Amino acid sequence: MSEIDDLRGLNDVDLSEDLESTHRELMNLRFQSATMQLSDVNAIRKSRKRLARIKTIIRERELARVTQ
Repeated sequence: MSEIDDLRGLNDVDLSEDLESTHRELMNLRFQSATMQLSDVNAIRKSRKRLARIKTIIRERELARVTQ
């Protein structure tokens, strides 16, 4: 639960930068997996979950702005 709290503590700019870097990380992990160089097989799953968390927080903030 601490990761989601850490992400919620970021501002919008930092959150979008984190989203972009996690996208790049996931792409690199997929390349490593395809070339059989990936040592941590759970890293792809962790990156996908982190992306989902970031997108969820961004969406929550968008909805909060609309309802205000």
